[in-house]
Amino acid sequence: MATGWAGDGAVQDQIDATVKDGIQRARSRLPSGPGLSHCEECEAAIPEARRRAIPGVRVCVACQEARDRDAAFCGYNRRGSKDSQLR
Repeated sequence: MATGWAGDGAVQDQIDATVKDGIQRARSRLPSGPGLSHCEECEAAIPEARRRAIPGVRVCVACQEARDRDAAFCGYNRRGSKDSQLR
């Protein structure tokens, strides 16, 4: 339910745009180029199926999981806070 000057689908359009931005940001962080046959961190062999599924992969699953756990989310909502959307 949009109010004021916003159109009827404005809230859903904003949600869709936020999801699209998130997908683009995630895709931009994917590796590209030639991949490795062994992990650059622990030297374990990277399975052929993983190399085919993720072109340019440079780390094994275990090391990638560790990276994902350690990564801090640093995204921000450039469209404003939830409170500003409800006013």
